[in-house]
Amino acid sequence: MSVLLSDISRFGPTQTEVVSLEAARTYCRKLALGHYENFSVLSPLVPIDRRDDFAAVYAFARWADDIGDEAGSPERATELLAWWRSEFERLAAGEARHPVFVALRATIAARGLRLEPFADLIAAFELDQVKTRYETWSEVIEYCRLSANPVGRIVLAILGERCDDTQLAASDAVCTALQLTNHWQDIKRDWIERRRIYVPRDMHDIEDFENRLAQTIDRGWSCDERFFGESRRLVRRLVARTWDEFEKGEPLIASLSQRSQPLIWLFAAGGRSVLRNIERWNCETVLVRPKLSKPRKLGLVLRAALAARFGFGLPVLPGPSQWIVDPEPDRDADAFPRRPRVELGEVGTAFSESREP
Repeated sequence: MSVLLSDISRFGPTQTEVVSLEAARTYCRKLALGHYENFSVLSPLVPIDRRDDFAAVYAFARWADDIGDEAGSPERATELLAWWRSEFERLAAGEARHPVFVALRATIAARGLRLEPFADLIAAFELDQVKTRYETWSEVIEYCRLSANPVGRIVLAILGERCDDTQLAASDAVCTALQLTNHWQDIKRDWIERRRIYVPRDMHDIEDFENRLAQTIDRGWSCDERFFGESRRLVRRLVARTWDEFEKGEPLIASLSQRSQPLIWLFAAGGRSVLRNIERWNCETVLVRPKLSKPRKLGLVLRAALAARFGFGLPVLPGPSQWIVDPEPDRDADAFPRRPRVELGEVGTAFSESREP
C-alpha cells in the first residue's frame, strides 16, 4: 500500500505526531518488510547490526518514490517533494520530526554517511515530474546517476566498505545497469501508469514510435505488421548496452569484504537474471513484463546464503543468454553502436571468461 494512502495524514506536511527513535525504527522496519521487492531489503544476508540502517534508507526512498509516482498529478507530486526536501534539510540542520528522518538521522551519524546521495535521490524524483521523454542514451545514464547510483554508494558506506574511486565506479556501473534493466522491463508499465518513456530517441529510428507504442499496448498486439519486430530489435540494442554496464561493474564483488559479498552478489545476480529473462522473452517488453520466478529467486537467495553461512565460493554471475526464441538480424545495429569494450583487469577478465552461458 502507498504510504500516501496509509500514512500521509499522520506524518505528512501537517504532521503533529512525534515519535521516539525506537518507534521511528519500528516504523521503517515495517515499511521495509511490507512491500514487494525482488529480494527483501531486510533479508538474512543483511548484517544484523546494519538492519535498522537499511530499513531507514529504504523508508526514505520508499516515501520519495510514492510521492513522486502516486500523488495524483505532477503538480501535487512536486509540491510534496518540496516538502520532503525541506524535511531532509531539517535533518541536515540537526533536526528531525518525521519518523523516517528520525531513524535516518541516527543512521547517518552512526555510519558517517554523506548527505549528497540522499539529495540526488530526491532530485531524481523531482526530475520525473518534468521530464518524461529522453533524447539520448547519455541523458538516461545521467538520470541513473541520480536515481540509482546513490543507492549503491549509501549501501557500501553502511556496510563499512572502503568506498575508494575504483570501488565506487564499479558500484555505479552495477546500479546503472540495474536501473536500465528495470526501465526495459517496465516499458509497458511506465507507459500505462505514468505515460513515461525512458527509451532514448537516439537508440532507434522507428517511425511514429510513441503513437505506435501506445496503440500496441492499448490493443495487446502489434498495431501493424512491422512495429513488433522493430520494437524487439530496439529492446535488444538496449539490453546489449545494459550488459556493457554490468560488465563494467564486474570487479565490484571481488573488491568487497567477505561479509558484504553475498548480499551485493544477490542484487547483482538478480538484476542480471531479469535482463537475461528479457532476452529469453525475445525482448517483447512492449507487451509483457518478464520477471524472476519464485523458484529462481529462491535459488539465488540459497546460493548467496550458503556462501555467507559456510564460506562457499559465490557462483559466477549470470551472463547474457545464448538462446533467443526468434533471433531476427538487426540490420541497423551499426547505427546504434555499443560502447568500446574496456580492460577490466585480472578480476574483471576472470569473471568475463567464467560467466554462465
